[in-house]
Amino acid sequence: MKIIRYWLIVLLFLSFLPRLHAIFVPDTNIFQKSAPIFPHMLFTDTVNNWRRTENSRPYWVNTKEEFDNINKMAEHQISILLNYDILAYYGHPASRNMGILGRHSIEELDELLTELAAEYEEVSGRRKIRKAFYLIYGTVWPRGEIGIINHDILMQYIEYGMRNNILIFIDHQIGRFDPFDSLRTMLPYLRYPNVHLALDPEWRTALPMVEIGHLTAEELIMAQKIVEDYLIEHNLPGERMLVIHQFNAAMIRDRMDVKTNFNRVRFIHCADGFGSPALKRHTYAYNAQAMNMALKSFKLFYDLGIPGAGIDDPLMTPAQVYELSPRPYVIMYQ
Repeated sequence: MKIIRYWLIVLLFLSFLPRLHAIFVPDTNIFQKSAPIFPHMLFTDTVNNWRRTENSRPYWVNTKEEFDNINKMAEHQISILLNYDILAYYGHPASRNMGILGRHSIEELDELLTELAAEYEEVSGRRKIRKAFYLIYGTVWPRGEIGIINHDILMQYIEYGMRNNILIFIDHQIGRFDPFDSLRTMLPYLRYPNVHLALDPEWRTALPMVEIGHLTAEELIMAQKIVEDYLIEHNLPGERMLVIHQFNAAMIRDRMDVKTNFNRVRFIHCADGFGSPALKRHTYAYNAQAMNMALKSFKLFYDLGIPGAGIDDPLMTPAQVYELSPRPYVIMYQ
């Protein structure tokens, strides 16, 4: 009898093993079936559904801190580019000759940009306009040396942008230095949710104004990975834009090999260069051929009265800018 009883206990235990396994061993298929946060969460409905599901769990009630964190994360998961085009003033705050950004105070720039944004919204096809300041973070000097913007000045723009719903782009011209090291110097500013990054291949050279620099497809893929890895490592919410400038075929080598499928990084391909509307349309059409870099940007140049400086003559109107195909998501004025 004892032997029979023993085997009955063993058989009963074995019958419960699958249930015990289900309780204590996680089902990896659950994680495989879960959609990644990006790019599915580019869509507002997806985000809102995620929030409702997260807050309807019957087993516990979120603390206020958990609830606030859920809302914060959900807010940042919505892509800016889903509903907004971005309009930026470009330049260096300490230089009157490097763009409109150095010609006015922050408050004056905000007022002027607000007026220009209203002109764009009139012809934007109901898309809203998000304002931005586009600052040259690393300025190339002779022999490819780099001057870095004063931290306190940069923080004035970042903090003003935080208070007034204005995005900040910081752009590194690289010079003779390693592009990844140059990019990494800007990464700590990503802790501010309104900060985005840019690299300008034109100035990746030890001979600025003599030769045009370049970045390769492999380097651009690695640059995106560096930004995404930093966001993940430091638990920074949302996506960030990485703008890459191009007006010449040599500036991005093997450009059809560029991959832009990172979940947390929006790769923005900017048509740079000044000139007549016909020339600028030609440059933009050349960039548009690179459909692997789908999010396009367009740069315009004011006539600031600087002898010898490149200008757009005449300056294209907002309606003309929106006639470009594909339409640009980020528009900047130097």
